Amino acid sequence: MNRRRDAYFWRLVATALSFMLFGLGCVGLRLVIFPLLSVIPGDAVRHRERARYTVSRLFWLFIRFMARMGVLTYEVQGAERLGRAGQMIIANHPSLIDVVFLIGLVRNANCVVKQSLWQNPFTRSPVRATQYISNDGSVDMLDNAAAALQEGQTLIIFPEGTRTRPGQVPAFHRGAAAIALRGAKILTPVVIKVRPTTLTKAEPWYRIPKRRVHFSFRVGADIDPHTFAAQGPPPKASRLLNDFVHDYFIKELATDEHSTH
Repeated sequence: MNRRRDAYFWRLVATALSFMLFGLGCVGLRLVIFPLLSVIPGDAVRHRERARYTVSRLFWLFIRFMARMGVLTYEVQGAERLGRAGQMIIANHPSLIDVVFLIGLVRNANCVVKQSLWQNPFTRSPVRATQYISNDGSVDMLDNAAAALQEGQTLIIFPEGTRTRPGQVPAFHRGAAAIALRGAKILTPVVIKVRPTTLTKAEPWYRIPKRRVHFSFRVGADIDPHTFAAQGPPPKASRLLNDFVHDYFIKELATDEHSTH
């Protein structure tokens, strides 16, 4: 069977429509929805929560749109354990829309996102209204992320800082572990698998695979960062935690890879 016949040209058109819809949605948020939300009574925290809830709902509708259009399929295991107070969610980053999935799954989550989103005219307004944290590598970023967790927010972070290149294993930066040690009540890994690969750093949106993409999200067992904090000073503790988490993802992703052969 020629796998390219898996509605290839329709998926190409549907993918283009999806990206157009995403851009129009961001413009709509900036010009219509957020201005309307800003006039609703409430303090700064309530305005932030409304903005995050709105983005989350729209992101999930976008995922459902892509699924209904036949661009992708997906499965999520353990979503009910996401969104707890002071929870830090860490995930590998194989695709451009991983963050869209996770924010869509967690209704009031904070997120560490790349700094370029603050300059992008389509995404600048949403990331400001939601008060997501810029991943600019500064000490302030670490402080802000830890403070958000201490306040009881749920925080989503990708320890790689950028998308995984196809065929390579994830490389985690120690900053995520340092944030977890300083502020997280619990650390929860989410293993993301995408088959076949799509929307990686090496693949433009129009280079779609020959068959429909399947996204798998599996929520792993909670990790208690305090057990690592007790093993030495902060630099050592963050290194130990980062190594543990990195090894966990390498093992889980290798298991997934072997199961497909």
